Amino acid sequence: MTLFTVEGLIRASVRSRSRGIADPPAVLWRAYQRWLTTQRRTGPAAGEVDGWLAAQQLMYARRAPGNACLSGLGRPEMGTLARPANPDSKGCGAVMRSAPFGLLRRGPETSFDHAVACAVFTHGHPSGYLAAGAFAWIVAAMVDGAGITQATASALGRLSAERDGKEVARALRAALGTAADGAPTAERVESLGAGWVAEEALAIAVYCAVAAPDDPQTALLAAVNHSGDSDSTGAICGNLVGAALGEPALPAAWLKELAGYELVGQVADDLVTEIENTATVSDAFGAATPAWSTRYPGS
Repeated sequence: MTLFTVEGLIRASVRSRSRGIADPPAVLWRAYQRWLTTQRRTGPAAGEVDGWLAAQQLMYARRAPGNACLSGLGRPEMGTLARPANPDSKGCGAVMRSAPFGLLRRGPETSFDHAVACAVFTHGHPSGYLAAGAFAWIVAAMVDGAGITQATASALGRLSAERDGKEVARALRAALGTAADGAPTAERVESLGAGWVAEEALAIAVYCAVAAPDDPQTALLAAVNHSGDSDSTGAICGNLVGAALGEPALPAAWLKELAGYELVGQVADDLVTEIENTATVSDAFGAATPAWSTRYPGS
């Protein structure tokens, strides 16, 4: 879902450049519908594939998708803040897919807003969507040059403006407080919860990254070695460590073992191309070139 989040953001940008207008949540909704198709089929159907990413066989695998994601995206209408899908769900699925919103280089506020607007497609509990917004805010602040502790502190300030932000804010304050006690341990991780719900998953990931700020291997090992939802907390922590230190700081041997490593790298490179090197995929009028719009249609 993270990859389809990136794809949706690229396509929203292409649509804006080529047509002069785009509604990012609506474009992301369609991107997640393409993800949902990959969970219902065993491979891309000839002549029915929409865009480059949906044509990749690797995407057609079920990796324990969350029920809220499946049911929310299976609804006939898009969830909104006024009418969110699954209003009682605050699982960590929306947080896990929200790092790309922080990479847009449009500031933490825009990243927060987009992440929240797209989180309510599947997770309608305030802690579910506000944790996603806070995560996107933290990543955006880090991309702008803040350290993870400073970025988290600024996200706490943003959450204070939300009537329903106290639960997520409390979890993040606990993460920062626990990180001050020294190197991460399983006991300290589990003092923050199990990670099955959004605010706990975000807190555990932030804690591990803050407690080992210059040691990504230690941070990631702590994030995945506990008795809770360790794959989710590991993924979120990996997003944070990557945003803070960049890919060269990550253990090279681990990266080589990742399923779809090359595909992930290509999608990431394409996001950088669209956001930071737009001229290389634009015609004389600023619209996407035919090759780029075929790869990422503006819809």
